[in-house]
Order: sequence, then C-alpha cells, then structure tokens
Amino acid sequence: MKRIPLLVAMLTLFLCACRQEKTLELKTAESQGFTYSYVPDDPLKVRIYTLKNGLKVYLSQYPSEPRIQTQIAVKAGGKNDPASHTGLAHYLEHIMFKGTADFGTLNWKAEEVYLDSIEQMFNHYGTLQDSVGRIGYYKLIDQVSNQASKLAIANEYDKMVSELGATGTNAYTTEDRTVYINDIPSNQLDNWVQLEANRFQKIVPRLFHTELEAVYEEKNRGLDNDYWKTYEALYAAIFPKHPYGTQTVIGTIDHLKNPSITAIKEYFDAYYRPNNVAICLSGDLDYDKTIAAVDKYFGGWKPNDKLPEWKKVEEDPITTPVTREVLGPDAEWVTLAYRFQGRNSDDYRMLTLINKILNNGQAGLMDINLKQKQTVLEPQAYVDYLNDYCVHEFTARPREGQTLENVQKLVQEQIELVKQGAFDTDLIEAAINNLKKEKIEASQQNWSRSADLVLAFTNDIPWQDFVGEIDAMRKYTKEDIVKFAKEHYANNYVVVYKRTGKDPNARKVEKPSITKVALNKEDRSPFHVALMNNKVEKLQPVFLDYDKDIQKLKMNKDVEVLYTPNTENDLFMLYFLSDVGTNNDPRMKVAVEYLQYLGTENMSAEDVQKEFFKLGCNFGVHAAEDRTFVYLTGLNENMDQALQLFEKLLAQPKPDDEALKKLVEGIFKQREDTKKDKSAIMFGGLMSYGLYGPQSSFTNVLSNKDLRAVTSAELVSLIQDFTKMQHRVLYYGPRKTDEFIALLNKEHTLPDQLKPLPPAVEFAMTDVKKPSVYWVDYDMVQEEIMFLSKGEKFDKGRMPITQMFDEYFGGNMSSPIFQELREAQGLAYSAFAYYGSADKAGDNDLFYAYIGTQADKQAEAMKAMRNLLTEFPKTQSGFDVARDAIVSRIESERINKWDILFNYEEARKRGLTYDIRKDVYDQVLKFTLDDVTKFQQQYIKGKNFNVVLIGDKSKIKLKDLQSYGEVKQLSLDEVFGYEKVQKINVEKPNQ
Repeated sequence: MKRIPLLVAMLTLFLCACRQEKTLELKTAESQGFTYSYVPDDPLKVRIYTLKNGLKVYLSQYPSEPRIQTQIAVKAGGKNDPASHTGLAHYLEHIMFKGTADFGTLNWKAEEVYLDSIEQMFNHYGTLQDSVGRIGYYKLIDQVSNQASKLAIANEYDKMVSELGATGTNAYTTEDRTVYINDIPSNQLDNWVQLEANRFQKIVPRLFHTELEAVYEEKNRGLDNDYWKTYEALYAAIFPKHPYGTQTVIGTIDHLKNPSITAIKEYFDAYYRPNNVAICLSGDLDYDKTIAAVDKYFGGWKPNDKLPEWKKVEEDPITTPVTREVLGPDAEWVTLAYRFQGRNSDDYRMLTLINKILNNGQAGLMDINLKQKQTVLEPQAYVDYLNDYCVHEFTARPREGQTLENVQKLVQEQIELVKQGAFDTDLIEAAINNLKKEKIEASQQNWSRSADLVLAFTNDIPWQDFVGEIDAMRKYTKEDIVKFAKEHYANNYVVVYKRTGKDPNARKVEKPSITKVALNKEDRSPFHVALMNNKVEKLQPVFLDYDKDIQKLKMNKDVEVLYTPNTENDLFMLYFLSDVGTNNDPRMKVAVEYLQYLGTENMSAEDVQKEFFKLGCNFGVHAAEDRTFVYLTGLNENMDQALQLFEKLLAQPKPDDEALKKLVEGIFKQREDTKKDKSAIMFGGLMSYGLYGPQSSFTNVLSNKDLRAVTSAELVSLIQDFTKMQHRVLYYGPRKTDEFIALLNKEHTLPDQLKPLPPAVEFAMTDVKKPSVYWVDYDMVQEEIMFLSKGEKFDKGRMPITQMFDEYFGGNMSSPIFQELREAQGLAYSAFAYYGSADKAGDNDLFYAYIGTQADKQAEAMKAMRNLLTEFPKTQSGFDVARDAIVSRIESERINKWDILFNYEEARKRGLTYDIRKDVYDQVLKFTLDDVTKFQQQYIKGKNFNVVLIGDKSKIKLKDLQSYGEVKQLSLDEVFGYEKVQKINVEKPNQ
C-alpha cells in the first residue's frame, strides 16, 4: 500500500471535514526520565517539557537540514515597563548581547567596580535638571566608561555564536514578549545551550553608554519613519488607558535621556526567570538528547517565586469615532482600526476568518471591490494579535485627486458588506482551506515552526487549542459571521490620516558626545576558549549535483523543464521563466501588472481570481530587468483545473481599456508616492545613480509620456507572446515526471516555432575617475550615507575570497565595521559593508559601505568610514571567527526543495555548471588574514568612491562633503527618470 505523507493526509481530511469542531487532546508521555506533553497527529510533532524550575521547553523535530532554529521567549515586553522607565524592556534586549561575568570581560572583579560606579552615576545623572550641569556630568560618565571598556571584550557573544555557525542572530521586543534568536548547526546544540544558560542567568550592563547611543539612533530612525509615527498615533488613540497606547516599546525621549541601570537590573531579576521563559526549538534535533542538555545547563536557574502578575488594563468602550492626524514627508494613506479582545479569546478565530473574507490577496471583498476595480491604491487588512487586545487594522492609499476621507468610506463599505451578508457562502470554506494551505506552507520553514511555539507560550494558548485553531473555525456559519460583524464594527473605530507635510511636533533625541572606547578585539575569555575547545561531531558539507538533484526534461517543442520532486506534502510550484525583462522592453513590467486586471472571454477578472482562490491556488507575475516569470502555486489535486485556467488567461486575455486607464493612473500616483519614499530614494534611485549614473536598469522604465501612450492591444500582445518566446519551465511538486510532462504537453500550448528573445539594452557601471557626491533633500532627523564603487568583471575564482572578506569586514556584529562605528564610537545604529559578486557573467562586481547616522555626526561618521576603507583593520581573532563561521555554515547548510531550482538558475546565469559553495568551502579553509588584506588592498584601498546621501538640507554640512568629491544635489526626477523620453525599438501590433 502506498504510504501517504502526513501533511497530505491531514489536508485531505481537512478538505472533506464537516463543520463540527474537532476537539484535540493533550496527552503525556515519558522518555529517558523526562515527561512531556503532546498532541496526537500534530503535524509539527511538538513535545512540551516543563523543568523543575518552571522552564518550558517546546521541541519540534523537522530534519530538512542539520540545523535548528532557536528562539528563547521571555513573557514580558514593553507593556511591563514601569511608567517611569519606558523603553526598559527593549534596552535590556540590547544589553543581553554584552556578555556576563564569565565572558565579555578580561577581569570581572576589576570591571565590576567600574560598572557599579557607572550605575550610580547614571542614577544621579537622571536627577540633574540643569543642561550645562548634565553635559559636564556626562563627561565624567564617559571618562569612567572609557576606563571600564579597557576591561571589556566587545561582542564576544556574537563572536562565539558566529564560530558555532549561527546565522540570523538577533532579538526583538514587542509589547508582550522579548525573544532571542539564532539558527544553529545541529551538532552545536550542546555548546549553544551552555552559552545561552550562562547569558540568561546574569545581566552585565557593560559598554552601556555606547549601546545607549545605538538606542538613540534607533529612536531617531523611528522618528524619521511615518509608518512608525502612524502606528504610535493609532495605538495612543485606541488604547488611552492600556500601556499598549500610553507608552511605546522603544520608550519616550525623556526616559531614553535618563536611563536607569538599576531599573533594568530589577526588570531582569523579576522577569528573566525560568518560570517566565520558554526555549522553543525546531529542526534536526533529538528529543531526548536536547531536553537532557537543556536540563543540564538550565536546570539550576532559580525561579522567581514572586513573579509579577500582569493584570490586564480594561479599556472603556469606544462609542464614537476617534480621529488623529500625522504629518510627514512620505505619501498619504489612511489607517482605520477596531479594537477586540486578545489573542487567546473567542474573538481571535472570528477576526481571522473575517479578515480573510475581506482581504485574502485574491478573492476577498477588498481584493475584488477595491484592488481589482482599482478604486484605491494598496488596500490591505491586518489583525495585530496582541495578548490583551486584538486590533483589526485597515489601510489604503488614495488615487490621484482622491481624499483620505473618501478612501476611508470605500474601505468601510466593504465592512458593511460583511455586516449585510453580501458575500458568497463558499468564500468561508475557501478562506479556511487557504488558511490551512498557508499553515502547511509555513511548516516547511523552521523559523515559522519555532515562531508558532513562541506565540503559543507567550499567549498562554494550550498547544491542543493552537493546533486546532483553524479547524475550529469550521463551526462558524454565515449567520454567525454577520452577527459578529454587526455587533463589533460600528462607530467604535479610530482613524488616522497620514498626510504629507511638515511635522510641527518633530523631535529628536539629542545625543551627548562620547569618547571612543576600547574594544580588545584580540582577546578571549576563558569561557570562550573552553566553549570552542568542546569537541563536537563534525558535519560533512553536502553540495548540489545539478545533474542528479535536478531532472532536466523536455516537453513539446524541446522546451526545457527543470523538475525537482516534492516528497513532503501536496503542494506544487510551477514557473514559466524567460530571459526577457525590462531591459529588453520596459513595457514588460506594465504588461504583467495589467494581466492581474484581465479576464477571459468567458470569465471576468474578478471571477478568475475567485476561481483560483476556490481551487486553493494562486498565480503571480514578476518582471525584472533581465528576466520575467509567471507562476502558479497551490494544491496538487487542483493543479489540472488551475493550469487550464492559467493557460487560458495567458493565451486569451481579454483587453480592458478601462482597467488599463485606471492602471496607468495608478502607476502615475504610485510614482509620485515613491518619490516621497525615503527607502526607495536611497536604496533604489540614489544607489543606482551612484553606480551607473543617470542611465541604468533602475531608470529604464516607460517615461510618463510613453506610459500615457501605451495601449491594451500592445500589452495583451506582450502577454500572449510570453509563452511564444523562448522560455523554460520550473516545477517543484508531487507529480511524477511522466504525469507532469503529459499535463504540460496537454495544457501548455506552444507555437510551431518559438520566437527568439528581443535584444536587451546594456548598462555599464561608472568608472569613478573623479568622485562625486550626490545628495537628495528629505525631511528627516538622521542622514543615510553610502560609499559606492565599481568592481572588477565577474570571475568565479574570486567568489571564495569575496565571501571571506565580506564575512570578516562587514558581515556581522563582530565585524570591524559594526564594532568601530557602533560599538566603539556610537556613530550609528546600522552600518555595514559589502563586496558583491555580479549575478551575471560579464557584469561587474560592486562594493558599497553604508552608515545611518545623526545629522550632527555626519562629518565624524563619514571620516570614520573612509578610514576603515583605507586603513584596513586587521585582527587575527576576527579572521578566525569569520572563517569558522563560513565553514560551519556551509557544513550544516542544505539547499533543498524549490531552492534547488533557483540555485541552479543563479549558477547558470553566472556561467557556472556546479555548486560554487564547494570552491568557497575548500578555499576558505586555506585562507589567511594576509589573503583578506591583499583582497582589500587590490579591490578597495585606493579606489575612488562616489558618495550618495539623503538628509535634510538644513542639517547637511555641504562644505564637509566637498572633500569626498564634486557635490551635486539631485532632483527626484533625475533620480527616478520618469520624465525622460524612452524609445521602444519594437513593432507595435496592428490596431
């Protein structure tokens, strides 16, 4: 008998299930002396242990590669901050990376004396009112801190986890939780547990004032972010009594300026205890060995018998609409929100279902009536699932000439349709099916699996309830949904109008000057040495064999088919990929966008979307500069029907002039909005201008003039020609090869002769013979600066040393870029550097170095960055960490599933016939620090750099910029190129 994979069986049972709610049971079992709880037939195979000290341990086994995603969750966040010290939980998160009494220090007893003094000095500093006196006293804090730094080892935690082969090292703080994250090789589990057990049992606030500078920078970045400002305004209005609204996770400016180390320690002692923490792991783990290791190192952690009890703050009902307004440089939008009970309440299930009925990306009421009909821009609905309350948020941007009030009205009309029951009953079933499909898709990633464990723990959701949440939604009828909507969506909302304009209340955190601190880069603590000397079973790297891991098939007309089987579940991914993009024809991007608004002769565009949604499938399109793909994904059992509809849409799209008119108008509005987007200006337009000059793939778009002239006929012709041109097929799914090829030959209609690809326009990077500084004026607190240079022609032989250089110089928190600019000098929250190998044979590599800094530190930050690029910092220990990190990462990395196909495509684009990671692995083991130094001297030192900068013209020190090159202010039209004349060298179809 053929064995059906567990997830396939689950999905099949699910699709056939009736509306009766299934009750899941939590059972207990024992293994190797440890008792655990579990849910039979749980697809994540979770075991939940509770140690004697109260520590929860959630384990999910998923051996897709020899790695484990780790998340340690503390059930305390911003809402637990004392009102007198907001931002405390978040700042503690930063301090948790500074080490303990056992690591991060050269001499703990001597260092502790300085740290105690600094703590008392900050307590006194918080009592000072006179600004002159505060400046003078902070200089004393700076002096003592500088002495203390001579006894510290900066970023030793990051060095250790890097050497273990960890990736994604990070942490986050929300209103309800604080979570610490690593992705580690499975053979390093014991070392990781030992390290984390030490870290969580004692806090040491070393290098406090430089990290405080980083938090200041983070706060200033938030003050520059209109989305963040809107979020704060929304939550302050919807939670006038609860800490969700009365304080923010990052804290107020006044509290950040008067930090209390004593209060941070008290918070740590209260909440960072085993009976308030869960270790959540998913990956290639052995249950018995893992829990034994956790118990060995964490078992002695003392619980808090007087753990603070959180008492929910009850909000008064909202009885009339509450309106707020936010001003800032970004484009306008409206955000509407309704308040509900928390994540672990009955409201959760109904909210999730209603949200899908309204906005599921395909066939929701907002998708059809707002997005598909193009009545507003970017309509979205989202539920923020907080512990104490949930917030159902709706947001959209106006079209040209549309008011925010009108956008709000259109959004609320969709909510009214739910209240009236004006939606298809089968939309409920389809929504639940798609929720289940999304859950299965997410379960293929250890990050998502471990995140589910974190949410269950921090929201106090019994695991059996968490597993059964989606199935439980089947009990709801259309009548139930309508009744709930009528009761909960009325005039009880908050609306925030984000308008474009100068913020009259703009503020920033003024940062006191500090002296550069010592980093002691070459030193290691005895704890570090001992940890690295622990013997672990070595993992052997596994490299792709493109001839074995991918089946290269042929369908009709000798079209290439790249096939990799999905042996895990019943989902498929199908791509039609062509090496034609906007560099071949800038109309391609508009054409593929147009496709989503088209139907066929027999079905409207709305009906097409609804049908795909009912089938549990969806299609998408994307046009890049040198390739375009259209894709179909979803449930294998419905693939035949979905492919038939997909092929019909590609071959016979019905032109719709009205839809095109709205699309073009929407693109014009989006272009104007993009010119107000700081990130798009910096990392899109300015970066491209600094590398290529005014003509590049970035600016190779239809000009506004040509966009007005484009017709339905020519765009439909481009769509129809897509599968008539040379292309290939990529497939990841459960179908057998013969069955899949037969389906393709039947449904994927091809012409007798495939058309050749049209020629592409080539863009070359600028040789920086005479450096320039290009800057754009933007209303912001900070400045963002980037140094850019053209690299050499791509050479696969340079890729290993390139990766070695990147890992050493600017790739992580223990790199010289991060340590010097953030740790030692407090000049930035974010700083990094990267030498990038070209992704296409014949193209040039590139180099960039980025720093985001406060405007008044522009000169100092730029000078520090230039010095690092010129006077290469060399540390043997830093090199060893970088080398070991690359080696361990490759040894534990497994490229599998659909990633095999895209890895092959990336290699082929570079002219490679094998997995380049093999070269990287072999050569990194032989590299020395001298090799990295030689790379820097050959490819970076002495190079001319163009500099690009975005900031407020009233704060930019233009005179200081002159030493970096000829200074030129760019207009946004120059940056984006929308107004240029674009020639299209293709024949238009007969009208």
